[in-house]
Amino acid sequence: MHRLLRPLWFLLALIFLVEAWLWDHLQPVVARVVAWIPLREIKAWVADKIQHLSPPLTLIVFLIPAVLLFPLKVAGLWLLAHHYWFSAMAVVVFAKLMGVGVAAFIFDVTRPKLLQMAWFRWVYETVLTIRAKAHAVVAPVMARIKAVMLGLRAKSSSRWLRMIQRIRHRAQSAR
Repeated sequence: MHRLLRPLWFLLALIFLVEAWLWDHLQPVVARVVAWIPLREIKAWVADKIQHLSPPLTLIVFLIPAVLLFPLKVAGLWLLAHHYWFSAMAVVVFAKLMGVGVAAFIFDVTRPKLLQMAWFRWVYETVLTIRAKAHAVVAPVMARIKAVMLGLRAKSSSRWLRMIQRIRHRAQSAR
């Protein structure tokens, strides 16, 4: 890997891993939402309807959340263009979280049908391969960051401990 491109590859890998992390961690959030609304029943209903669809029609079902959230993303861009920074960020983050959460829910239901299409299976396996490579690129840097943070935490806690001991010693000697 060329030295000048290494930061770019790292950034791309990091972005990819953030997306993957969101995907992985929003499924439990969706599971918590299930407790509040009848999402299990909705999932069973969607799975039953998809069972009768062909794989290409199932792909359309999988793409519906992206199409439905597109106007929300356009609204976020409009807010950004009109300098409503906080509102724009809130709308974009909300749309992102909703999009990933709903896509994870729908993908869980549609995956068996979608993987019947050879091209989709290839894309899916390619994404998993890229994800593994992204982890390999980011893992050494993350390990170094964790080591530095642990070192700082150890130094910080020992510094705090010494400061507390000095205060305690001063308080006792003042008596």
